[in-house]
Amino acid sequence: MINDQAVLRFRRLGMLTIFAVYFVILVGGIVRASGAGMGCPDWPTCFGQWVPPTDESQLPANYHEIYANRGYENTQFNPVKTWTEYANRLVGVTTGFLIFLTAWSSRIYLKNDKAVFYLSLSIFFLIGFQGWLGSTVVASNLKPVMITLHMLVALLIVALLIYTIARSQRDFIGRMDSRLLPAKFKTVLIAAMLMTLLQVAMGTQVREAVDFIAHEHNYIERQFWRDDFPIIFYVHRSFSSIILITNAWLVWKIYRSMRKGSAMLYAGFGLLALVVTGILAGVTLDRLGVPPFAQPIHLLVATLIFGTQFFLYICWHYSQKSAVFGK
Repeated sequence: MINDQAVLRFRRLGMLTIFAVYFVILVGGIVRASGAGMGCPDWPTCFGQWVPPTDESQLPANYHEIYANRGYENTQFNPVKTWTEYANRLVGVTTGFLIFLTAWSSRIYLKNDKAVFYLSLSIFFLIGFQGWLGSTVVASNLKPVMITLHMLVALLIVALLIYTIARSQRDFIGRMDSRLLPAKFKTVLIAAMLMTLLQVAMGTQVREAVDFIAHEHNYIERQFWRDDFPIIFYVHRSFSSIILITNAWLVWKIYRSMRKGSAMLYAGFGLLALVVTGILAGVTLDRLGVPPFAQPIHLLVATLIFGTQFFLYICWHYSQKSAVFGK
């Protein structure tokens, strides 16, 4: 038997780690929205220091030339951007420690459910890969493809964390009665997840276009950026209506089929709220000249939508499996 306190500790640590990963995504969005991605032109140090400078006078007089020779032309020290990027790195390192602690605490499942341990260990190695990928993003001078890959790996980490923590309490999840859900619920839910991933992919393309436009406008005159938006922006915007209808159908079926107090019911309400919030954030970006505060919110909500949909799928899977085997 596994010690109840150890199990509770693992689950709490896992939940904290999930929140931390989402916080990393939020901070990363702030970095991109503020144009602070190259606030630290080197990695893992920042301007050659473990603790970055606060004033340009603390840097070598020829630092422009030094970084130009490394492939980073027009490097200009900006204390706000530098410390924004440095804070992003600190949050990432802290999250890495939390994932290590989650993997360490998962060893209690080695005898009872080895998959939980090996999944936790895989996430730990994946976060190491994500850290390396982050350094590659900086080395590539924020190449759009690398930024997109960096975010997709973050989504994979979130999905694996959610599955691992849910698996550790599958007996509890399996007690939910989902037999009244329609047979096509699973198909529509999977379609909703795929649509979310497609929407995120299109969003990254829009984001990359906005980054280019922002650079062309020197990160000012935001009210004119919309004039240069690519076609994919309008596809991305219109596609949100289909996503809203699909997720609203899922939530309606959950509301009609699940008991009050069910984790699936709460997750369903949360999903609908997230979809509406994401659309409102998108409308804000479109109509108010791409305000910086709305960009990281829009990104964070999109990743939360996927995470919630994935959690609903896990709940459906375990509850249906329990119903089949009569557990």
